[in-house]
Amino acid sequence: MSDKGLSMRKLTAAVITAGLFFGGMGAAAAASAWHDTGILTTGGADFKEGKYKWEDPGQMHGAFHIKGKLRDTGLDDDHNVYLQVKVHSYAWNRFNGTQKKNVWLDKIVYDGATRYTNTAEVRVCQNRGSLRPDNCSFTKRFKRP
Repeated sequence: MSDKGLSMRKLTAAVITAGLFFGGMGAAAAASAWHDTGILTTGGADFKEGKYKWEDPGQMHGAFHIKGKLRDTGLDDDHNVYLQVKVHSYAWNRFNGTQKKNVWLDKIVYDGATRYTNTAEVRVCQNRGSLRPDNCSFTKRFKRP
């Protein structure tokens, strides 16, 4: 085989390898970028300025990372508010707010049994006490790209 043919094969292999490498980096960067959650709202509570991202599998357990402003909008009802997040259809994680205040949340939720999370659900709720059911927003679902 000629040196020219071997050289062309090596060059082609190098170009293909580089394309796969940088293509994979682009997909990982897209997954780990911050995205807007939109507004989650229900009677007495809302979650605004929300952002989420998927952490890389090798960092922070490949977690679902969410941050934003949890706000008690029912200032005269004496009920607290909270944000709920779950991954992989496991139990809800509850992050409490403070009555009559805005609270900045920055939370990481993951499943310790897997290398990374690929689905998450989020909703905001108003705690209405023990006799009445809590008031929760529509559940938003997110999927790792």
